[in-house]
Amino acid sequence: MGFVKSDELNEGWQNALLNVGVTITQAIRGLDDTGLQIALVVDSAGTFIGTLTDGDIRRGLLSGLDLNSPIEPIVCREPLVVPAHIERETALEIMRVNKVRQVPIIDEDQHVVGLHLWDEILVPTELPNLMVLMVGGRGARLGSRTEQCPKPMLPVNGKPMLEHIIEGAKDSGFKHFALAINYLGHIIEDHFGDGSGWDVEIDYLREDTALGTAGALSLINPRPEIPFVVSNGDVLTDIRYSELLAFHEHHHATATMAVRMYELQHPFGVVHSEGIDIVRFEEKPIARSYINAGVYVLDPRALDALSVGEHCNMPSLFQLLQSKSERTIVYPVHEQWLDVGRVDDLERAQAEYRPTSKSEKPKNLAP
Repeated sequence: MGFVKSDELNEGWQNALLNVGVTITQAIRGLDDTGLQIALVVDSAGTFIGTLTDGDIRRGLLSGLDLNSPIEPIVCREPLVVPAHIERETALEIMRVNKVRQVPIIDEDQHVVGLHLWDEILVPTELPNLMVLMVGGRGARLGSRTEQCPKPMLPVNGKPMLEHIIEGAKDSGFKHFALAINYLGHIIEDHFGDGSGWDVEIDYLREDTALGTAGALSLINPRPEIPFVVSNGDVLTDIRYSELLAFHEHHHATATMAVRMYELQHPFGVVHSEGIDIVRFEEKPIARSYINAGVYVLDPRALDALSVGEHCNMPSLFQLLQSKSERTIVYPVHEQWLDVGRVDDLERAQAEYRPTSKSEKPKNLAP
């Protein structure tokens, strides 16, 4: 049994019920479907066990679990709950004091009978933070497709990739963007202008020469006073940028890198030995590692490591910050994600990506 669906439309909280025996992948799918940002975990008898959130899943992935792992080890078993007789106003005050946005309602038999939510939980809060999009690359691996068109402007399901990215970020609450342009940058600038057509504000960082994925940040003026998000302009994903930002701020990091699990299966059986003695066999093992997902959050002080107009890529910036003993952290991405860097990636995006609207997410990209 996975997420338990209700036939009563006015009992939407029941859609958040989740059996403790499901996998992380099933839990992610259910969290996306309900949009409530919490799962109410129960056993086969319907007894409440605990809660599960996106943050619990990310911590589980960082601890070594994978998407096929059961959720049982990462369930929060002592969440904040309230009894059924508590008035909503009292419950909201409890939520405010404890800085939580969801509180399960539990009866005397330890069964879930409801869920208190902040009304605005489903409405993205407008954020003052800047989002910088790196859209100045040549896209050489895409061959003739980018001879007359910058890569971020290549069409995917009826509109440029970059437009999908901006609209997705806007749905997360971002209203202020800076586009770092170089190669055929005038095409991007002519299309988006000041952003008013999308009800956002767009500025431009004009690179005279290619400065790399971090170097263009040295051109930001005025300097941000609060953390800002940076994304490559060829990454199609349903990452909730606002949650990435909140994760960064919660951990007091100087720089956060979104990372994605990459699996590589060995084509042969592996023999492990000590000297000439065989100790064990492993049949076509899978090696798992995190790769850079091309989305970041930076504290303004990270800009101190850059020199104006000098080339720098993002991994080098992270290394510079580490050398200065600044905290750099990872944000594991379980959401759908595609880096459109090669011809087959573009063709796949054009065939599988679906336009998003508010509260919708892209479908059919690789999990």
